[in-house]
Order: sequence, then structure tokens, then C-alpha cells
Amino acid sequence: MTITVPPVRVEDKLYQNRYLIDAGRPHIKVRPHQSPSANLLALTRICPAKCYELNATGQVEIAADGCMECGTCRVLCEESGEITWNYPRGGFGVLFKFG
Repeated sequence: MTITVPPVRVEDKLYQNRYLIDAGRPHIKVRPHQSPSANLLALTRICPAKCYELNATGQVEIAADGCMECGTCRVLCEESGEITWNYPRGGFGVLFKFG
């Protein structure tokens, strides 16, 4: 007898988290650019919370409201100065439900 376990989707796990948004004070900012670098474009695909997207004018934008503060974008782009990243103010940001 084989038991089939349904696959776990990242979206289902992210739904468990809660966020306290610090309106008007995002903890991540993308530096203005003419055309996005390869690393900025990579963020549109590898950010686990899907915070980065390419807008209609070809610029990479961030919606930091659902950020998990995992640091993926810091590893890829902070050293080059393409993003600025700070921890959210105390009490704001992601609130992990299980962990």
C-alpha cells in the first residue's frame, strides 16, 4: 500500500506568517537604475516571498510588505549598492507563526 502525500507549496507555508507593516518606511529600497542588472533581474525569480517584480517601464520594484527577511536580496545585491537593506524597526516586519 502506497500513501501519497500532497506536495507542500511555498505559498501555503507563507500564508502562516503575519506581517506588521511599517507604513511609509520600507526596510528595503532599490536604487534607481536605467536598466536592471542581472542580479536585480534574478531577484524577480528567486525571492521566496516574490517581493520583486519588473514594472512596465523595465525597472525592478519591491513591495517589501511581505518580506520574510531571509537575506537573499542582501547576498545578491547589497554589496553592489543596488539595494539598501535594514532590519525593520522593532515590532515591525515578519511575525513567524511556527518558529
